[in-house]
Amino acid sequence: MGDIYFDGKPIVIKVHAVKRARQREIAFPDQVYNAIQTGKVKRFGKNGIKFVKRSKDGSIVCVGEDLGYCIIIKTVERGN
Repeated sequence: MGDIYFDGKPIVIKVHAVKRARQREIAFPDQVYNAIQTGKVKRFGKNGIKFVKRSKDGSIVCVGEDLGYCIIIKTVERGN
């Protein structure tokens, strides 16, 4: 798969996020990349960032941190 960018910054997906996606039965490359590319962006705290993609099956939330030069996705979870 190609690199993913948001606001000109590369997005790095950590191993922990991949493990959590598989544990929660979220299709790792397809649904996670779709959530990052087309989901809504919510910022929280000083450097926190969430990508939220809602669908009829529930929502997928990718939680990460904006370091300035790149964005790190730390975990993937299901929302309501």
